[in-house]
Amino acid sequence: MGRDVLLIEDEPNIIEAIRFVLSRDGWNVQTHSDGRGAYDRVVDLRPDVVILDVMLPERSGFDILRDIRAGKDTAALPVLVLTAKGQSKDREMAESLGASRFMTKPFSNNEVLATVRDLAGP
Repeated sequence: MGRDVLLIEDEPNIIEAIRFVLSRDGWNVQTHSDGRGAYDRVVDLRPDVVILDVMLPERSGFDILRDIRAGKDTAALPVLVLTAKGQSKDREMAESLGASRFMTKPFSNNEVLATVRDLAGP
């Protein structure tokens, strides 16, 4: 069973926190730190779950999510949208674009781990 996560996030502290929590649980965590090329990285890696920040350099996470949902091979990929922007309009936008889950920063490490496990399925 694959246990691969692609974390698309530009904040080093968050990258390290999520990598630590997931790696300790046996996940292989790959990262990408800007919006440019993020969708290509999703296609190349074919992870079990994508954790996607909304506010990224070059391109927004919403644009990347739109690309993921439009892609033939990526449309059903579980995507956890992670953002510091917790307003209801951001949640509504993420849901309308097909986010599997939405989580605001700051987040609990246990919540991220439980959500990733749930999204990846059995």
